[in-house]
Amino acid sequence: MSRYAVIDIGTNSMKMHVARVMHGRMTVLGDYTEITRLGEGFHETKILTDDAIDRNVAQVEEFRIQAEELGVEKIVAVGTMALRSAKNSDEFLEAVKKKSKMRIEIIPGEEEARLSYLAVLSGLGAQDGKLVIFDTGGGSTEFIFGKGEEIDRQFSLDIGSRRPTEEYCKTDPVTNEELESMFEGLEKEFEDISGPVDVLVGMGGTVTSLGAVFHEMKIYDPEVIQGSTLPIKEVERQVKMYRARTIDKRADTIGLMPKRADVILAGASIVLTIMRKLGTEELIISDRGLRHGLMFDRFGRSHV
Repeated sequence: MSRYAVIDIGTNSMKMHVARVMHGRMTVLGDYTEITRLGEGFHETKILTDDAIDRNVAQVEEFRIQAEELGVEKIVAVGTMALRSAKNSDEFLEAVKKKSKMRIEIIPGEEEARLSYLAVLSGLGAQDGKLVIFDTGGGSTEFIFGKGEEIDRQFSLDIGSRRPTEEYCKTDPVTNEELESMFEGLEKEFEDISGPVDVLVGMGGTVTSLGAVFHEMKIYDPEVIQGSTLPIKEVERQVKMYRARTIDKRADTIGLMPKRADVILAGASIVLTIMRKLGTEELIISDRGLRHGLMFDRFGRSHV
């Protein structure tokens, strides 16, 4: 019986998944999310700010301490789009190494997509028909097109909730003109995505947040979210709602983490754009993400 932790360092948030593995079976010991904004202001300069680096280094150390208190024997930490693209990624990596004695792996977008696919299969099982899985985060969106357990193609686009928030959402609340401009920009970003599909699965903090707001969750319950459906009309409703509210007012929305209030409009707009382009009226929500797929890939397989 062994205990492991996976830390996922994203553009907008940092997550940690801790599990006990015995005979190939995993028991979750903890699953944590913190909004750390590593990519704040990043899209214009491609440089991580000193404040963002300090914030995220401190969070890695906090997660390391939590993991060790839970008795883990190994921690794997990975970085995604912001660390793939930043000109000064090495500064962050060195700061983490100095503070926490940990080495961060920067994984390619295609590998991020593959691990997301594993996460969905391990949580929802194989789906019938033409399947599309997308994982939209703060800095990128990964797509996997497949059928059953077979992957046809997978790719990553460098567009997440952080960049369109900073590029289009200049006023508070956002104007209708700004929203229209953002949708026009997102249409171009996702111009190569087309449907129809039989099953669409969405994952990542934006999608689970939309689900939590849909269910009016005062306390987030992954058991309710996992495998639930999100209608396109609900996504449209939330886009209109967030557009009309100030960031402070959005933060009061039941089911929404207050620290996501600034980026949720752009995130919801990305989800709506994808659903429209794929011609689907609903999506299935997967509460599992990159960290779950990585846990299964690194530790679940080897202990079967």
